[in-house]
Amino acid sequence: MSLSTYLLYLAAVALLVLSPGPTMLMCMTSSLQHGPRKALAAAAGSVTAVLGTMLLSALGLGALLAASETAFWVLKAAGAAYLIWLGIKTFRSQTTVFDHMPAKGDQSKATAFARKLYVQGLIVGGSNPKALLFFTAFFPQFLDPAAAWAPQFAVLASTFVAFEFTVLTLCALGVARLAPVLRSGIRMRWFNRVSGGLFTLMGALLLATRRAA
Repeated sequence: MSLSTYLLYLAAVALLVLSPGPTMLMCMTSSLQHGPRKALAAAAGSVTAVLGTMLLSALGLGALLAASETAFWVLKAAGAAYLIWLGIKTFRSQTTVFDHMPAKGDQSKATAFARKLYVQGLIVGGSNPKALLFFTAFFPQFLDPAAAWAPQFAVLASTFVAFEFTVLTLCALGVARLAPVLRSGIRMRWFNRVSGGLFTLMGALLLATRRAA
Protein backbone atom coordinates (compact mmCIF):
# COMPACT_ATOMS: atom_id res chain seq x y z
CA MET A 1 0.00 0.00 0.00
CA SER A 2 1.11 3.57 -0.60
CA LEU A 3 2.48 5.77 2.18
CA SER A 4 -0.46 8.18 1.85
CA THR A 5 -2.94 5.32 2.29
CA TYR A 6 -1.10 4.05 5.37
CA LEU A 7 -0.95 7.53 6.92
CA LEU A 8 -4.70 7.92 6.37
CA TYR A 9 -5.27 4.56 8.06
CA LEU A 10 -2.99 5.59 10.93
CA ALA A 11 -5.00 8.79 11.44
CA ALA A 12 -8.26 6.83 11.48
CA VAL A 13 -6.82 4.34 13.99
CA ALA A 14 -5.64 7.18 16.24
CA LEU A 15 -9.09 8.75 16.20
CA LEU A 16 -10.74 5.44 17.07
CA VAL A 17 -8.30 4.36 19.78
CA LEU A 18 -8.12 7.77 21.48
CA SER A 19 -11.91 7.98 21.73
CA PRO A 20 -12.98 7.16 25.33
CA GLY A 21 -14.73 3.83 25.71
CA PRO A 22 -15.17 0.77 27.97
CA THR A 23 -11.66 -0.56 27.33
CA MET A 24 -9.92 2.67 28.28
CA LEU A 25 -12.13 3.04 31.38
CA MET A 26 -11.41 -0.58 32.36
CA CYS A 27 -7.64 -0.07 32.19
CA MET A 28 -7.81 3.12 34.22
CA THR A 29 -10.05 1.54 36.85
CA SER A 30 -7.87 -1.58 37.05
CA SER A 31 -4.77 0.56 37.45
CA LEU A 32 -6.24 2.46 40.40
CA GLN A 33 -7.76 -0.59 42.05
CA HIS A 34 -4.99 -3.13 41.46
CA GLY A 35 -1.90 -1.26 40.27
CA PRO A 36 -0.55 -0.36 36.79
CA ARG A 37 1.35 -3.62 36.28
CA LYS A 38 -1.79 -5.71 36.70
CA ALA A 39 -3.74 -3.23 34.55
CA LEU A 40 -1.37 -4.14 31.71
CA ALA A 41 -2.78 -7.68 31.87
CA ALA A 42 -6.25 -6.24 31.24
CA ALA A 43 -4.83 -4.18 28.37
CA ALA A 44 -3.24 -7.29 26.87
CA GLY A 45 -6.58 -9.08 27.06
CA SER A 46 -8.31 -6.23 25.26
CA VAL A 47 -5.67 -6.17 22.53
CA THR A 48 -6.05 -9.93 22.09
CA ALA A 49 -9.79 -9.44 21.65
CA VAL A 50 -9.20 -6.74 19.03
CA LEU A 51 -6.86 -9.00 17.10
CA GLY A 52 -9.41 -11.80 17.29
CA THR A 53 -12.12 -9.43 16.08
CA MET A 54 -10.00 -8.53 13.07
CA LEU A 55 -9.37 -12.17 12.20
CA LEU A 56 -13.04 -13.12 12.64
CA SER A 57 -14.08 -10.21 10.46
CA ALA A 58 -11.60 -11.30 7.82
CA LEU A 59 -13.08 -14.81 7.97
CA GLY A 60 -16.58 -13.47 7.37
CA LEU A 61 -18.16 -13.35 10.84
CA GLY A 62 -18.58 -9.60 10.54
CA ALA A 63 -20.56 -10.09 7.35
CA LEU A 64 -22.72 -12.66 9.17
CA LEU A 65 -23.52 -10.14 11.91
CA ALA A 66 -24.28 -7.51 9.30
CA ALA A 67 -26.74 -9.87 7.63
CA SER A 68 -28.29 -11.50 10.72
CA GLU A 69 -30.35 -9.42 13.12
CA THR A 70 -30.55 -12.33 15.58
CA ALA A 71 -26.79 -12.97 15.69
CA PHE A 72 -26.12 -9.27 16.15
CA TRP A 73 -28.68 -8.99 18.96
CA VAL A 74 -27.34 -12.03 20.85
CA LEU A 75 -23.75 -10.76 20.79
CA LYS A 76 -24.87 -7.23 21.64
CA ALA A 77 -26.98 -8.41 24.59
CA ALA A 78 -24.14 -10.55 25.95
CA GLY A 79 -21.68 -7.67 25.75
CA ALA A 80 -24.11 -5.21 27.31
CA ALA A 81 -24.95 -7.60 30.14
CA TYR A 82 -21.26 -8.03 30.98
CA LEU A 83 -20.62 -4.27 30.97
CA ILE A 84 -23.60 -3.69 33.25
CA TRP A 85 -22.46 -6.47 35.59
CA LEU A 86 -18.94 -5.00 35.63
CA GLY A 87 -20.46 -1.59 36.36
CA ILE A 88 -22.41 -2.89 39.35
CA LYS A 89 -19.35 -4.73 40.65
CA THR A 90 -17.15 -1.64 40.29
CA PHE A 91 -19.81 0.60 41.86
CA ARG A 92 -19.91 -1.60 44.96
CA SER A 93 -16.13 -2.07 45.20
CA GLN A 94 -14.23 -0.33 48.01
CA THR A 95 -10.75 -1.62 47.16
CA THR A 96 -7.64 0.32 46.18
CA VAL A 97 -4.23 -0.55 44.81
CA PHE A 98 -2.92 -0.55 48.39
CA ASP A 99 -5.25 -3.42 49.28
CA HIS A 100 -3.89 -5.67 46.52
CA MET A 101 -0.13 -5.60 47.05
CA PRO A 102 0.80 -9.31 47.31
CA ALA A 103 3.17 -10.49 49.98
CA LYS A 104 6.74 -11.21 48.93
CA GLY A 105 7.06 -14.64 47.38
CA ASP A 106 3.33 -14.94 46.82
CA GLN A 107 3.69 -15.02 43.04
CA SER A 108 1.02 -17.67 42.45
CA LYS A 109 -1.78 -15.40 43.69
CA ALA A 110 -0.37 -12.45 41.73
CA THR A 111 -0.25 -14.54 38.55
CA ALA A 112 -3.78 -15.84 39.06
CA PHE A 113 -5.10 -12.33 39.62
CA ALA A 114 -3.32 -11.02 36.53
CA ARG A 115 -4.90 -13.86 34.56
CA LYS A 116 -8.31 -12.85 35.88
CA LEU A 117 -7.77 -9.28 34.70
CA TYR A 118 -6.58 -10.58 31.32
CA VAL A 119 -9.86 -12.47 30.90
CA GLN A 120 -11.79 -9.37 31.96
CA GLY A 121 -9.94 -7.34 29.33
CA LEU A 122 -10.63 -10.03 26.76
CA ILE A 123 -14.37 -9.90 27.44
CA VAL A 124 -14.61 -6.10 27.55
CA GLY A 125 -12.47 -5.72 24.42
CA GLY A 126 -14.61 -8.15 22.47
CA SER A 127 -17.99 -7.27 23.99
CA ASN A 128 -19.08 -4.77 21.35
CA PRO A 129 -20.43 -6.40 18.16
CA LYS A 130 -20.13 -3.05 16.39
CA ALA A 131 -16.39 -3.68 16.30
CA LEU A 132 -16.92 -6.65 14.00
CA LEU A 133 -19.09 -4.59 11.70
CA PHE A 134 -16.64 -1.70 11.83
CA PHE A 135 -13.64 -3.78 10.84
CA THR A 136 -15.61 -5.49 8.09
CA ALA A 137 -16.31 -2.12 6.48
CA PHE A 138 -13.06 -0.46 7.53
CA PHE A 139 -10.31 -2.78 6.30
CA PRO A 140 -11.40 -3.13 2.65
CA GLN A 141 -10.96 0.61 2.14
CA PHE A 142 -7.24 0.30 2.79
CA LEU A 143 -6.51 -3.02 1.06
CA ASP A 144 -5.22 -3.08 -2.49
CA PRO A 145 -7.05 -5.96 -4.25
CA ALA A 146 -4.24 -6.20 -6.79
CA ALA A 147 -1.61 -6.90 -4.12
CA ALA A 148 -1.10 -9.83 -1.74
CA TRP A 149 -3.76 -9.74 0.98
CA ALA A 150 -1.90 -11.32 3.91
CA PRO A 151 1.00 -8.82 4.16
CA GLN A 152 -1.39 -5.89 3.97
CA PHE A 153 -3.62 -7.36 6.67
CA ALA A 154 -0.56 -8.03 8.84
CA VAL A 155 0.55 -4.40 8.56
CA LEU A 156 -2.91 -2.99 9.32
CA ALA A 157 -3.56 -5.38 12.21
CA SER A 158 -0.14 -4.93 13.83
CA THR A 159 -0.45 -1.14 13.54
CA PHE A 160 -3.84 -1.14 15.26
CA VAL A 161 -2.74 -3.54 18.01
CA ALA A 162 0.49 -1.64 18.71
CA PHE A 163 -1.29 1.71 18.82
CA GLU A 164 -4.05 0.50 21.12
CA PHE A 165 -1.72 -1.28 23.53
CA THR A 166 0.49 1.82 23.72
CA VAL A 167 -2.48 4.09 24.49
CA LEU A 168 -3.90 1.70 27.09
CA THR A 169 -0.48 1.36 28.73
CA LEU A 170 -0.09 5.14 28.94
CA CYS A 171 -3.59 5.42 30.44
CA ALA A 172 -2.79 2.77 33.06
CA LEU A 173 0.57 4.31 33.99
CA GLY A 174 -0.73 7.87 33.93
CA VAL A 175 -3.79 7.34 36.09
CA ALA A 176 -1.72 5.34 38.59
CA ARG A 177 -0.26 8.65 39.73
CA LEU A 178 -3.67 9.41 41.21
CA ALA A 179 -3.53 6.37 43.49
CA PRO A 180 -1.92 8.19 46.46
CA VAL A 181 -4.55 10.93 46.16
CA LEU A 182 -7.33 8.36 46.18
CA ARG A 183 -5.90 6.37 49.06
CA SER A 184 -8.66 7.84 51.19
CA GLY A 185 -11.53 5.34 51.37
CA ILE A 186 -14.14 8.00 50.68
CA ARG A 187 -12.38 9.27 47.55
CA MET A 188 -11.88 5.75 46.20
CA ARG A 189 -15.51 4.86 46.79
CA TRP A 190 -16.57 7.92 44.79
CA PHE A 191 -14.18 6.95 42.00
CA ASN A 192 -15.61 3.44 41.94
CA ARG A 193 -19.15 4.78 41.88
CA VAL A 194 -18.43 7.09 38.95
CA SER A 195 -16.59 4.34 37.04
CA GLY A 196 -19.32 1.82 37.80
CA GLY A 197 -21.96 4.26 36.60
CA LEU A 198 -20.05 4.81 33.35
CA PHE A 199 -19.70 1.06 32.74
CA THR A 200 -23.43 0.63 33.31
CA LEU A 201 -24.22 3.56 31.01
CA MET A 202 -22.02 2.08 28.26
CA GLY A 203 -23.81 -1.24 28.62
CA ALA A 204 -27.19 0.48 28.30
CA LEU A 205 -26.02 2.42 25.24
CA LEU A 206 -24.79 -0.82 23.70
CA LEU A 207 -28.27 -2.30 24.13
CA ALA A 208 -29.68 0.73 22.29
CA THR A 209 -27.26 0.27 19.38
CA ARG A 210 -28.95 -0.69 16.14
CA ARG A 211 -27.51 -2.96 13.50
CA ALA A 212 -26.06 -1.14 10.52
CA ALA A 213 -28.36 -1.33 7.53
